[in-house]
Order: sequence, then structure tokens, then C-alpha cells
Amino acid sequence: MARNKHYIYILECSDGSFYTGYTTDVERRLEEHNNGQGAKYTRGRLPVKLCYQESFKSRSLAQKREYQIKQLPRSKKEELIG
Repeated sequence: MARNKHYIYILECSDGSFYTGYTTDVERRLEEHNNGQGAKYTRGRLPVKLCYQESFKSRSLAQKREYQIKQLPRSKKEELIG
């Protein structure tokens, strides 16, 4: 079922910084970010582009992974994005 999908994603902002987030619909969320309706962090760094995503069966697993990625240094995020 599509509604049981949970995703983490990494965006690259116009200033070269990365933003990591959680969603159930990556395309919708990317559109929200680029329309200025996403996270406060990305609003001043538009446009953003999707660089990476992972899917999970549960919200809990996705949010744990999101936290792990947010703790990584930039160099490790770049390796992950590959």
C-alpha cells in the first residue's frame, strides 16, 4: 500500500547546503519546499533539488534514519548521496 510508505530525503539548497527531512510523499514535499511552503530552513535557500531518498515501512524507522543522517558530517552526507 502506498500510504504505508515513509521516506527520508536529502535536498541540496541553492547555497550548496543540505536539508534532510521526512515525508510520506516525496514529490509533494519537494514541490512544497520549492513553493516556499516547506521548512523554514529551505525558504531562504530556494530553489532546492532532491539528491537522495530512502523508503521505510514505518514512520518510526524513517524518523530514526532521518536523525542518523542529520548527525552525519557533510563529507559523510556527500558519500551517501554519491
